Amino acid sequence: MADLLWYVAYGSNMFAARLAWYLGGGRPPGGLRTYPGCRDCRPPRRSAAVLVPGGIYFAGESRAWTGGMAFYDPELPGRAAARAWLLTVEQFADLAAQEMYREPGSGLDLIRVAAAEGRATLGPGRYETLVRTGVRDGVPMLTFTAPWRAADVEWAAPAPVYLAMLAGGLREAHGWDAPRIAGYLAGRPGVADRWTPAAVESLVAEALDS
Repeated sequence: MADLLWYVAYGSNMFAARLAWYLGGGRPPGGLRTYPGCRDCRPPRRSAAVLVPGGIYFAGESRAWTGGMAFYDPELPGRAAARAWLLTVEQFADLAAQEMYREPGSGLDLIRVAAAEGRATLGPGRYETLVRTGVRDGVPMLTFTAPWRAADVEWAAPAPVYLAMLAGGLREAHGWDAPRIAGYLAGRPGVADRWTPAAVESLVAEALDS
């Protein structure tokens, strides 16, 4: 396995300023968690806007933001908008550990399994399952999500501050305008059945203007 891989971010980590807290440590504005950071806190080598097979839905209760959290289900129809960050394997391991509420410094074996076989699960919790979404420039693309499918859990509305963070990430990564971002987010399970399209449009417009 190469020393580099693509971390596919589909939630708040599409936003560069948000990802920086995982790399360097600290507590982001509006968040409830303080992150230890990665052993190697250098910024990503590169980033790329990507669309990966499957979709995003919101479920559970975020300990960092409150409200539903974004999860990736490769079996949902369509494509999920994401941002791929080129990291070292060690950086990805430390970032994944923080998402799993574990101490950075382990998990390399699990990453190798996921890169080779397409999927690996460390535990039953949220974000404890690694999924390979593809290969880019000969480098595997990995993300983390829940072990369950979207249809297996109750969906939950995300908090406004979290949804606004995703809107900023989509603008930064893909360069989409506000109507396209609002349309994409409004159609996600957990948003579609709990937010009105007008409410999503208003939130996105305010987030992108601030």
